[in-house]
Amino acid sequence: MNMSDNGINMLKRLEGCVKIGNRHVIYDDKTGKPVDVNKPLPSGATIGYGHLIKPNEDFRNGISEAKATELLRADIANAERAVRDNITVPLSQNQFDALTSLAYNIGSKNFANSTVVKYVNNPNFHSSVYPNLESAWKAWNRSQGEISNGLINRRQNEWVMYNRGIY
Repeated sequence: MNMSDNGINMLKRLEGCVKIGNRHVIYDDKTGKPVDVNKPLPSGATIGYGHLIKPNEDFRNGISEAKATELLRADIANAERAVRDNITVPLSQNQFDALTSLAYNIGSKNFANSTVVKYVNNPNFHSSVYPNLESAWKAWNRSQGEISNGLINRRQNEWVMYNRGIY
């Protein structure tokens, strides 16, 4: 299974992007503001839909929508693999898409070790911290140790996608 086009489009909305005109530009992931490409890039320099720029990549001239989508599809490959490798029960497409979005955002290792995976694989699982799958899912709401309204909203959107198939 791979993330569907509906899932990709939802992930684009959840990740957001920064454009000037019709070109995606480099931005600081922490602030969401474009960066001066004539200065050294900050840690967390990002382009497109959450693509962290690697040292050998040069996007100073911005990128097209097609390139941004291509980078996103390449970046989600690890998240898709994390879902396929860790979820042992059959999933619907919307469930796979929602789990891939979560894994993409929290990282493959965090996903693999999460209570979310335990609940999905075993509905009879019991956690002393999270009473159900929804609470385990929505607990991933912190950025740099602080509760993030953006992550609260993202988890809610993913949960609706997972639970009700609404993108």
